[in-house]
Amino acid sequence: MDVAVEYKLLSDEAGLDEIERKIIYATQAGLPLVARPYDAIAEQLGISMQEVVSRLRRMLQRGIIRRIAAVPNHYALGYKGNGMTVWDVPDDKITELGQQVGELDFVSHCYHRPRIMPDWPYNLFAMVHAHNREEAMVLVTKIAALLGENESGHDVLFSQRILKKTGMRL
Repeated sequence: MDVAVEYKLLSDEAGLDEIERKIIYATQAGLPLVARPYDAIAEQLGISMQEVVSRLRRMLQRGIIRRIAAVPNHYALGYKGNGMTVWDVPDDKITELGQQVGELDFVSHCYHRPRIMPDWPYNLFAMVHAHNREEAMVLVTKIAALLGENESGHDVLFSQRILKKTGMRL
């Protein structure tokens, strides 16, 4: 399992100082997989651990960092029925419904994407993880039940292979 620091795409006008840039370079491939990762980054950069944590917090507050989170390899954990579920739900309810779907324990991420009509009517995406496709389809029916009459159609796009996940790089 990796611990990722997910950065948004930055422009030259992002207002980063030299220390923030160094922290980004040190963490853009993930946090060190050691017992005290912030201490390791601090030692590498020649600053205190408190300074690293404080700077990361400020970058989170400013929206430079989207999140810091564990990134499990679902396949290595036995989850081979991984599918992106796509849903056609009313645009005026997308925030409320997306939050409800995103809170399900078997959904790793959930987000709103624009429809591309007429071929792609789906606007709510939710990644489902299961041990196999049959189990995944049971979970999809749970999402459908949660959405109820708000759902006008859906599909499941099952993973075919693992792609290396990487975030933004400076």
